[in-house]
Amino acid sequence: MEFSANLGFLWTDRSLPDAIRAAHAAGFAAVECHWPYETPATEVAAVLVETGLPMLGLNTRRGNVTAGENGLSALPGRETEARRAIEEAVDYARAIGARKIHVMAGFARGPEAHRCFVGNLRLACEIANRYGLTILIEPLNHFDAPGYFLTTTDQSVTIIDEVAAPNLKLMFDCYHVQVMEGDLTRRLRNLLPLIGHIQFASVPDRGPPDRGEVAYDHIFETIADLGYAEPLGAEYKPGGDTDASLGWLRKWARNAAQSRFGDVDDRSKDG
Repeated sequence: MEFSANLGFLWTDRSLPDAIRAAHAAGFAAVECHWPYETPATEVAAVLVETGLPMLGLNTRRGNVTAGENGLSALPGRETEARRAIEEAVDYARAIGARKIHVMAGFARGPEAHRCFVGNLRLACEIANRYGLTILIEPLNHFDAPGYFLTTTDQSVTIIDEVAAPNLKLMFDCYHVQVMEGDLTRRLRNLLPLIGHIQFASVPDRGPPDRGEVAYDHIFETIADLGYAEPLGAEYKPGGDTDASLGWLRKWARNAAQSRFGDVDDRSKDG
């Protein structure tokens, strides 16, 4: 099992290039981000080459952040802005070698918002498909993002089915899904064919995964047993110094190493 550092929450006291370097030094296998657009793509691409880390994905812009917006693609009447945000994300992703783009829905509700979101996702998938990119949608819980259009995996499946594009996938954030729906193990098993990326954080405080109500050792093992081999996104709030929050990562690395060496020892005894 490998992990990706979400730099929207981790090492936020550093520039994006320095946060990538910190993730590499900490032992992450990949990185991902939220809104990297203030950093020139050439700088990000250079540090990705320097560290050898892939950038897994990024988000479309939120819109007017001062006004509290959190995405544009489900907002009727904002289709032109939504398309610009999608095109910008595709261009940036291509420049840094990222393969996945989370298209943010925004605060909206009702049938018109649904139709708007589906239309913008079809456009996003068409544009992304030209370059072999995957579009992601992510349900957010209504405690952290009250009024957000997309809130459950069932709603996400309905939209994915309606858009009917092979490069549209579900971002399965264990934190959001646990808050809204629970039953993580079964949902992971049932939704695996639609999942394009998995993220995690503790519940209910959205901190590191070694505390709270979710047994992430079990969840990580379940994901591995299902054959999902992509790095899992550590999208949690460290509550202070990021490096001080990484005990879970070091523990998992030790356990994985012991498991590998144990297998070798067992085979040598059999011989």
